[in-house]
Amino acid sequence: MKVQSKLAVSVASMFMVLSLASCSSMSTRDKNTAIGAGVGGVAGAVLTGGSGLGTVGGAAIGGVIGNQIGKDKK
Repeated sequence: MKVQSKLAVSVASMFMVLSLASCSSMSTRDKNTAIGAGVGGVAGAVLTGGSGLGTVGGAAIGGVIGNQIGKDKK
């Protein structure tokens, strides 16, 4: 693995770990929105071959779906 690739993976991993700490005060609906956006972004990137537009579009659609899941539960 190239040095740049190792560095990118390390930085991404650290970012993910640090961002999880901010999720502790989120509501269930907020967590579902974040999870949906993450899954949608990955799916959009995979389906479009890494296109930035596909990634952003997938994240937006996934975030909306995640936000609406369990909306009526109280």
